[in-house]
Amino acid sequence: MTDYILAIDQGTTSSRAILFGADGRIHYSAQEEFAQHFPHDGWVEHEPEDIWQTVLRTCKEVLGQLDSGNDRVKAIGIANQRETTLVWDRQTGEPVCRAIVWQDRRTGEYCKQLKAAGLEARVNEKTGLLIDPYFSATKLHWILNNIPGVRDRAERGELAFGTVDSYLIWNLTGGKVHRTDATNASRSMLFNIHSQTWDDDLLELFEIPGSLLPEVMDSSDDFGVSDAQVLGMEIPILGVAGDQQAALFGQTCFREGMAKSTYGTGCFMVVNTGGRALKSKSRLLTTVAYRLNGQTTYALEGSIFVAGATIQWLRDGLQLIAEAGETEPLARQTSLDHGVYMVPAFTGLGAPYWDPSARGAIFGLTRDTGIKEIVTAGLQSVCYQTKDLQKAMENDGERPVVLRVDGGMAANNWVMQFLADILGASVDRPEITETTALGAAYLAGLKAGVFGSLSELESMWLCDRRFKPEMTKERRDGFYLGWQQAVRRVQCD
Repeated sequence: MTDYILAIDQGTTSSRAILFGADGRIHYSAQEEFAQHFPHDGWVEHEPEDIWQTVLRTCKEVLGQLDSGNDRVKAIGIANQRETTLVWDRQTGEPVCRAIVWQDRRTGEYCKQLKAAGLEARVNEKTGLLIDPYFSATKLHWILNNIPGVRDRAERGELAFGTVDSYLIWNLTGGKVHRTDATNASRSMLFNIHSQTWDDDLLELFEIPGSLLPEVMDSSDDFGVSDAQVLGMEIPILGVAGDQQAALFGQTCFREGMAKSTYGTGCFMVVNTGGRALKSKSRLLTTVAYRLNGQTTYALEGSIFVAGATIQWLRDGLQLIAEAGETEPLARQTSLDHGVYMVPAFTGLGAPYWDPSARGAIFGLTRDTGIKEIVTAGLQSVCYQTKDLQKAMENDGERPVVLRVDGGMAANNWVMQFLADILGASVDRPEITETTALGAAYLAGLKAGVFGSLSELESMWLCDRRFKPEMTKERRDGFYLGWQQAVRRVQCD
């Protein structure tokens, strides 16, 4: 018998299913994109059925590759876009509205009111988060107050709230299980990261009925069993983590001070702080890295809302490129001194600025500016935003000297070299860059007994390439100063 783990990586723009072997290698994979909806300025929505059906189809596609006589799937692991908020009927599973995506800024005014009332310190002390539309609590508050009849149904206990992981678990188990893990709960702004429980004080503050909430589990735990009628077989769901925590786990950043940066739709830089819930002085987030056997490991996180989405915009919005693969040769043809800065604040600025009202802009355009300069500025914006996070972490006493990278943009050698140059730090790219899915597989595999320990997982991490800084400090600082000036020009708060 050959054992596999099915990893579901449900992202912001696509769903992916991957079958990993006991060696941590990818054997089969499938991916499917789905529609993004932007009904108003700053609003971002997904159809819940699109999320579920793309997950279902990709899972069935990879499971169809198995030899039923010789192969078996030991467990399912789930990694998911975090903070995205869904509410559905407990009897029918029918969502009450579209999912409100983590990028959505519709609750900006409500957040301003909460901050003006002096509540941010209280919320931060309990959750490690800042009051911002990014997190689930204000999105859930909006649904309860703006979708007709929903608050009454919630008060009667008829509805369930969940982030994407809970919604998938509910559907995979045929509506039998309503659970989440500690990493996803920690992004809701309703969860006390110190007591590791839903917080009654926060539920009252955000006017959230407790009956809506899922049960919170360890990241490697029993989340139920897939219904045989859903996937064609019963498979235990044994690992769940929000995508960035899953990537940290997949990069085997198990030691304090180790850091990873993921370049997907957004960019998320996370450093392991061990058993300490380190309070940031630089407006970074304190969050749960993972919880194993009841023991919580914490992390410090910087969240950038737009990274790979910049390249999607260049492709689909401006139509300057036909595919992402064109960006690297264009950047290699461009002088670094082109003078163009792109600030991709399409849905506001994330860490360390936290300005939901900021909007994107391109500065430094001249008659000589062409496609390659604008594309290069888009690539560089991701590196500059990572530099912002590095500086903030340095201010908090947690500056990573080596950064492990993953996500789609990690395959771009030009970007990774410029990243190393602008950070003044080594950038390590692993052989397997699908580390979000890999982290979910590792968490499930630990519970299933496929993997024996964290040290065993550490030994499986292999470096594909290390990018070392080659730029002088003077030149690096000059480029970064130009970026800081550009950011100041788009800030509103």
